[in-house]
Amino acid sequence: MPDLTTLGKIIGGGLPVGAFGGRADVMDFLAPLGPVYQAGTLSGNPLAMVAGIAALKLLDETNPYARLDRLGREVQGALLAAARKKGLPLQVPQVGSMFAVFFTAAPVRDYATALACDAKLFARFFHGCLDRRVFLPPSAYETAFLSTAHEGAVVARACQIMTDAIAAL
Repeated sequence: MPDLTTLGKIIGGGLPVGAFGGRADVMDFLAPLGPVYQAGTLSGNPLAMVAGIAALKLLDETNPYARLDRLGREVQGALLAAARKKGLPLQVPQVGSMFAVFFTAAPVRDYATALACDAKLFARFFHGCLDRRVFLPPSAYETAFLSTAHEGAVVARACQIMTDAIAAL
């Protein structure tokens, strides 16, 4: 159980919003009970709240998490196979729809091991994907996400493009 949880635009259906919550002893520090005042321009923004509720209802109704995990593993497998074929060290941590690409032989478990990856090789991979119209985060230290809009043929095409980008390294 976390002491504090923060959530961003995921709860606003992609619109700018944030929320946090935590254990009662932590939250009791906030006004009106505690000395910490919290407010924000987008606090309770009606549009973001309606979009967030709609997104949460849709996620509850469709329960896409197993499918997103399968697609995430498909991307992970394609990237690792391409790197093996090319003889490149690669780590692709993946959880559900979230994955990252680290050109290193050592497992990436924290900031220090992430910094040990080959960021220049990642930059070449990134641009190879970008040139082929697969849009990944530009930093070697960021995470990529699949969404519920991604389906079989689109994911297969993205995997092929990322595989081609690795082969071109």
